[in-house]
Amino acid sequence: MARDDWLIGGERRTAAADRIYAAATDLVVRDGLEAFDIDALAARVHCSRATIYRYAGGKAQIRDAVLLRLAARIVDSVRRAVDGLTGPERVVKAITVALEHIRSDPMRQMMAGLSAGRDLTELPSSPVLGHLAADLTGITDDDPEAAQWIVRVVMSLAYWPIGNSDVEHQIVQRFVAPVFD
Repeated sequence: MARDDWLIGGERRTAAADRIYAAATDLVVRDGLEAFDIDALAARVHCSRATIYRYAGGKAQIRDAVLLRLAARIVDSVRRAVDGLTGPERVVKAITVALEHIRSDPMRQMMAGLSAGRDLTELPSSPVLGHLAADLTGITDDDPEAAQWIVRVVMSLAYWPIGNSDVEHQIVQRFVAPVFD
């Protein structure tokens, strides 16, 4: 396949971005965020680096799109679970439901890679995760530090699971909920 005919038909920009983000998601799930490489992505979708940048943006933009794709099911589940809840009750429920889903596929694969010693700096530093944490827990966007703290709480519990969901819930209830009273 020639490089300039790698995508045929449909709405070119949308189709190109979807194809790039899908391939990027596969690469991230398989290899982790820190191993993600634009050259490997370009090879995977049979296009040039320039095409990747044109249709999907740079590494940070692609990382955030991948995180949104991976988080979509989790976000839907958490939204349903926290519907009608406020304050500390909402925060605790959002964290525990998110953890339950993070530990399921394909997020489990990415978390296994993190627990195998991969660098954790890419994931919690994403502004996308901060916005999702704020939205799902009911924290306002004018408190980005609280949202980043929630992301780090979830990441630490996902990275070092307690092993007992009841105990985990009690810990979140005891140590996280009071911050939001």
